[in-house]
Amino acid sequence: MTCYEELRARGLIAQVTDEAEIKELVDNGKAVFYIGFDPTADSLHVGHFMALCLMKRLQMAGNRPIALIGGGTGMIGDPSGRSDMRQMMTPETIQHNCGCFKKQMERFIDFGEDKAIMVNNAEWLMKLNYVELLREVGACFSVNNMLRAECYKQRMEKGLSFLEFNYMIMQSYDFYHMFQTLGCNMQFGGDDQWSNMLGGTELIRRKLGKDAYAMTITLLMNSEGKKMGKTAKGAVWLDPNKTSPFEFYQYWRNVGDDDVLRCIRMLTFLPLEQIDEMDAWEGSQLNRAKEILAYELTKLVHGQEEAEKAQETARGLFSGGGSAEHMPTTELDAGKFDGGKIGAVNLLVACGLCPSNGEARRLIQQGGMAVNDRKVMDIGETFDQADFEGEGVIIKKGKKVYHRAVVK
Repeated sequence: MTCYEELRARGLIAQVTDEAEIKELVDNGKAVFYIGFDPTADSLHVGHFMALCLMKRLQMAGNRPIALIGGGTGMIGDPSGRSDMRQMMTPETIQHNCGCFKKQMERFIDFGEDKAIMVNNAEWLMKLNYVELLREVGACFSVNNMLRAECYKQRMEKGLSFLEFNYMIMQSYDFYHMFQTLGCNMQFGGDDQWSNMLGGTELIRRKLGKDAYAMTITLLMNSEGKKMGKTAKGAVWLDPNKTSPFEFYQYWRNVGDDDVLRCIRMLTFLPLEQIDEMDAWEGSQLNRAKEILAYELTKLVHGQEEAEKAQETARGLFSGGGSAEHMPTTELDAGKFDGGKIGAVNLLVACGLCPSNGEARRLIQQGGMAVNDRKVMDIGETFDQADFEGEGVIIKKGKKVYHRAVVK
């Protein structure tokens, strides 16, 4: 099976232009492709997973990835998938986030000599002369066509700023610039980026001729990948200081039955033959599939040692034994205890398991809290400070979320 056929078989490809040419480049290691990352935080999250795994797969097949950090476009903000305007960041924040991204990407792709490269589009976008840009690029874009793009339609009702309106032109210019300076002949993006990506391909062909070798391909990174990046508590980060390896493992261990095999196929590097055999799995076998998914992805992001620790801890908790050493832990200040006691509601909020007292009360009333394997049914129940000394107590939220609390 060729590289391109494997991407198809794994369900990664949604739309393409020039499929025959794309297949030729990818299968023969001739693709110099870019994927863009908006530096809106100081860590990547699991919504970026599909892009990172794709870069790794293509590099393994001999192709060259370009990780494009949107330091320039980040000054504007992508309107795609938004109902409001993004908050603009300072150059210092953007630069800090770029550095954090590269450290995490190095887990996936090789930035060695003549390997993958990372570039920041602020390097060229911030130097552009506005009038020259209008003359060179603006004439290639039809406002009528731009307004028909889905990314703008979603914002028209609430108001689309002229600042955001320029985003498509900026992204298109990125491809045009890298095509000429880095030999970038292909761009990849989520299915919400299709209009922006077509703009880049069209710009190259209009400026450099129809025979200019520029391709686009989109993946299911919006509907699938971005959905993966969210939980009830917020984003699941790749930074272990934001989401511990155990929490990361548990996130994937708790995916729905309907999603687990699709995630294994799209995100892991297990052979397709092995995954195909799992298609017939059902019932308790799906729990085994979830363990495989969680282990493989935790190993990819945090290394084998952390993956084994997380798996051992999770198995111990599900079986009623094991150590809580690697479990997410909150150290409670003595001031949290009133008269040497802390209430169940306050405990849930202090540990970040519930965002408010009201939600904590509802969780308890619905039987969703247990402490040291004993269900808590009374919202007025309290716990002694002494219980939190040493190894502390284990709090269980719902059926799958475990958390340890200790006193400082």
